[in-house]
Amino acid sequence: MQREKFLVVNSHFQLQYEEKQSCYVLLYPEGMVQLSFSAGEIMSLCDGKNSCDSIITALVEKFSNQAIESDVIEFLDEAMSRNWIIYHEAR
Repeated sequence: MQREKFLVVNSHFQLQYEEKQSCYVLLYPEGMVQLSFSAGEIMSLCDGKNSCDSIITALVEKFSNQAIESDVIEFLDEAMSRNWIIYHEAR
């Protein structure tokens, strides 16, 4: 994980909050992935304006929990391997 690069949801997917399910989902042509609360919080910050480090900082501040860094990195690595997120060039 290149922690200083900006992350964005891959354009082959659509991230949205589903009121009926009370969670974020990741939609793609073949189906849908229902995300856990923490995964949805992380994915919602992959907007092309945040790097791995800034996502960690935002979540640590939001949840007042310094111990989440390794979990966030682990999830971002997994999301990257599944092509849910990609690196985005800042403009």
